[in-house]
Amino acid sequence: MEYRLVTEGGTSVPIELERANPESIAAAVNKPTSDLLARSGEIMVDSAVLPWIRKVDYLLEVILNALAVNQPSSVMMAQPTDVNLSGGGIGFVAVGEFAADDQLEIKLILPPFTMIRARVKVIRAVPVADGRSFEIATEFVDLKPDDQEQVIRHILHVQAQRLRAGRSQSS
Repeated sequence: MEYRLVTEGGTSVPIELERANPESIAAAVNKPTSDLLARSGEIMVDSAVLPWIRKVDYLLEVILNALAVNQPSSVMMAQPTDVNLSGGGIGFVAVGEFAADDQLEIKLILPPFTMIRARVKVIRAVPVADGRSFEIATEFVDLKPDDQEQVIRHILHVQAQRLRAGRSQSS
């Protein structure tokens, strides 16, 4: 997820992103493939496409690492972030604090590769025990109907997976 603070004038201010390093690049490049494998189980493991996906991941990682070394300011990495997603809003942990009623523009990538763009309003920001970050709770204030449908489909899919996993563990 990536987010920007929306100012009173309506422009968005980028939040400081971390400079890319080999670990952050590897995490960003490999996460979608790992998520895909986790969701598809045995189907994808035996697929003839998997070696090609891994090769593309490897090449992308090599290119991004070379760019990060040669032009460090050109490769900034948004960190893969776990979020608490609902049909009405999104919760996440942020390094910076936001005030209630601040508005953020967010970009969220739902698995496998569905881009959601929305504007959210901060409801609350609660300090986390580490003292450096905050749990941010937001509500959607501008979400396209098609994107809302994708969010709801994703939530239903995740809930169904959890129910199936719970049933198979109790058997």
